[in-house]
Amino acid sequence: MKVDAFKDAYKKKFEDMFAVPYTSGSTTEQFQALGQLLRSIYTDKWVHYNQGKLDSKQKQVFYFSMEFLPGRQLKRYLLNLDLLDTARTALEELGLDFEAVAAAEVDPALGNGGLGRLASCFMDSMAATGVPGNGCGIRYRYGLFKQKFIDGYQIELPENWLRNPNSWEVRKESKSVIVRFGGNVWLEANQYGDLKPVYENTFDVLAVPYDTPQIGYRNDVVNNLRLFTAEIPPGHESYFTTPEQRKEIQEITEVLYPDDSNYEGRLLRLKQEYFMCSAGIQSIVRYFKSLDLPWSVFPDKVAIHINDTHPTLCIPELMRILVDEESLTWGQAWNIVKKSTSYTNHTILAEAMERWPIYMIEGLLPRIMQIIYEINRRHLVNKT
Repeated sequence: MKVDAFKDAYKKKFEDMFAVPYTSGSTTEQFQALGQLLRSIYTDKWVHYNQGKLDSKQKQVFYFSMEFLPGRQLKRYLLNLDLLDTARTALEELGLDFEAVAAAEVDPALGNGGLGRLASCFMDSMAATGVPGNGCGIRYRYGLFKQKFIDGYQIELPENWLRNPNSWEVRKESKSVIVRFGGNVWLEANQYGDLKPVYENTFDVLAVPYDTPQIGYRNDVVNNLRLFTAEIPPGHESYFTTPEQRKEIQEITEVLYPDDSNYEGRLLRLKQEYFMCSAGIQSIVRYFKSLDLPWSVFPDKVAIHINDTHPTLCIPELMRILVDEESLTWGQAWNIVKKSTSYTNHTILAEAMERWPIYMIEGLLPRIMQIIYEINRRHLVNKT
């Protein structure tokens, strides 16, 4: 796109969004208009690339991480689309300060440190090298916290990074899935004599995905970062009439690393981790089934990577879906899981290795605990 065309498109986008001349807007509004203009430019590439992956049925990576730290994305998107100089010149010729507009972008509060930065680096590198890749995580409402110092003391405040619309994300409500917590579960034989779980009194949460593009460097690759937010399932509103009941769902995706110094905090962390794993694995299974291929080729089409300990429940969750919902035998399912999942451990420090009381998992994830018991039993049998 030439500079003059970019200027005209920007002015029209701004006026369509805010119904005032672009010269009277705030830097935040100027950024939002630029973001929406850029989105209209890359969306065709995004749609075309994703459809191409489906049509070719090529293998895809699914990278699970509790954190992602992408940083501000406007300049990177412009650079990768070969539009950075064009956008800078266009805005300056319109009398706007490009650097001030770019600085108005809010840094996504989706991570804390090296773990999140590593995850985002992997997302960048997959897009840059043409590897079909997808990130799976949580769309935190507040992230960790915003730090201020008052009279020499640190004050922690909510990091409300979503107070303005996120220019890059796309809500995919039609791709939502149900994540089930608690309740009672037991096994009953079906008409074929296979044992299947029966659930009652479960606490169901709707996991709604938001997709953010991961744009490759001048190569027409646009991968996905899919982040899930927790909401009340449709038709269940009457069960959540009080603020306390609604908060029980909202807090699942409210903050990164809630205080785990007490039982309630640890339980919330476990909820977060299973929520991410279950929502992501269900999305992967739905994708694979759309390919209309036999389950035996699942490892040839899907590579699931677990970034540190937080997403390890991906393993029993994939087993649950394959055995309980897709009616594979245990041996078939375990063979698929072993061939399709990988894991990176970032430290051997004892305090960084997560451990959960059995009673906590049994209460919150009863079916998952049954599967973990069976994995352990078979492992011990095979060792003797």
